[in-house]
Amino acid sequence: MLLRSKNDQFVAMMVLFLVGFHGICLAEENINRRSFPEGFVFGTASAAYQYEGAVKEDGRGPTIWDKFAHTFGKILDFSNADVALDHYHRFQEDIQLMKDMGMDAFRLSIAWSRIFPNGSGKINQAGVDHYNKVIDSLLANGIGPYVTLYHWDLPLALEDKYKGWLSPDIIQDFAIYAETCFLAFGDRVKHWITLNEPHNFVQQGYDLGSQPPARCSILLHAFCSEGNSGTEPYIAAHNALLAHATAVNIYRQKYKQNQQGSIGISLDSYWYESATNHKEDIEATKRAMDFQLGWFIEPLVFGNYPSTMISRVGSRLPKFSQEESSLLKGSFDFIGINHYTTWYARSNITNLIGFLFNDTTSDSGATVLPLRLGKPIPDRANSVWLFIVPHGIRSLMNYIRVKYGNPTIIITENGMDDPNSLFISRKDALKDEKRIKYHKDYLTNLLASIREDGCNVKGYFVWSLLDNWEWQEGFSSRFGLYYVDYNDNLKRYPKNSVKWFNNFLSSA
Repeated sequence: MLLRSKNDQFVAMMVLFLVGFHGICLAEENINRRSFPEGFVFGTASAAYQYEGAVKEDGRGPTIWDKFAHTFGKILDFSNADVALDHYHRFQEDIQLMKDMGMDAFRLSIAWSRIFPNGSGKINQAGVDHYNKVIDSLLANGIGPYVTLYHWDLPLALEDKYKGWLSPDIIQDFAIYAETCFLAFGDRVKHWITLNEPHNFVQQGYDLGSQPPARCSILLHAFCSEGNSGTEPYIAAHNALLAHATAVNIYRQKYKQNQQGSIGISLDSYWYESATNHKEDIEATKRAMDFQLGWFIEPLVFGNYPSTMISRVGSRLPKFSQEESSLLKGSFDFIGINHYTTWYARSNITNLIGFLFNDTTSDSGATVLPLRLGKPIPDRANSVWLFIVPHGIRSLMNYIRVKYGNPTIIITENGMDDPNSLFISRKDALKDEKRIKYHKDYLTNLLASIREDGCNVKGYFVWSLLDNWEWQEGFSSRFGLYYVDYNDNLKRYPKNSVKWFNNFLSSA
């Protein structure tokens, strides 16, 4: 049952935030593949720009990330992804690594600019041929392809032509690109993901300006040359949602019946817990969830933005027509959730920046932090934002179950990183016991959400198969199950977590 009334939602939120699902009955159980329901899918995840390299080969066009990565000072370690992991040439080797580990599936993305170098126009057959080879190789090795159509690498030509996601023109261009992929690969691809983390790419790209196209309010963020943090994130998100819904409608109307596949979207979400039991902080925590997950899931479930966003953003938030609302509502067969960490939230009482500027953070009226006075500091991965809080995934699954009617969920990303340091030898880097514990604990909590709470979760994808180029962090962060030696021809070496997953997946 969907909870749409304000009172129902508040009661449900009170229960979730106060209880927090801290108790884990399965904590001591030695879980393995057999612990999960029959048909539950285990896989690893990747993104074209972070893996492939070969940025100028076989007709590929430039992307906004190519331009950004080659702009001085944008990438932490001054690297770029021109070669990345050379997965474009080594995909067969990498597929064998997945097979040896016992993984069921591989989440890959297609580079839009390999199919349409200019974002639209003439199809680049060499790009189609490449992904046909990848998909065929996955299937030949018993690995199911889960294909993401857009994982942040917008063709630069569309940014130059009409400012990318800020223009409604992108809806039609994305629809044509998506349909081209359905036609070319849909006879074999049975799981499609339209967009990866739209919240992330609109907030980072149009509010904070920390990722391409690096737009934000000049007065708020001195390193942006143009943009408006109070309006552009909402416009870009609006167009992204409509592009998603349009692509889903095309798939359902023209391809789903014959191809027998499913289609969804991957949304990023922290779990936020109230810093106190005070009503104003509990309400702020609800707003924090609304301005991250709710911003994108509510249009898909209910056909409109969260009421908190509508009231707080006002005229700066675009409106859906009745036709658009109908197109959006129910436009998914599954929801992918990328979840890594849990933070605390409390009411932003002063909101000094909000008095001077509008942006998505000040609009929420919530202050979010990974720490809370008087509480133990949780263990942290290498990334400054990634605190290890395993019960958060169970709480998040239950939040979605209660508030959004228990839709089919696939965990499309979950993982943690270690530092890439000159002072850590390869031998020591392979001993990734913290990663093993991370996945064991998160999987234990995920299993509890399924078996004990009834959450409708159907799969789990590790980020990531390989250490890779981590966007503005460059090569400074290692998320992989396999160690990649960047100083020795990108050789892959299994970390201890590979053996753990192999045992986990092969247990009979």
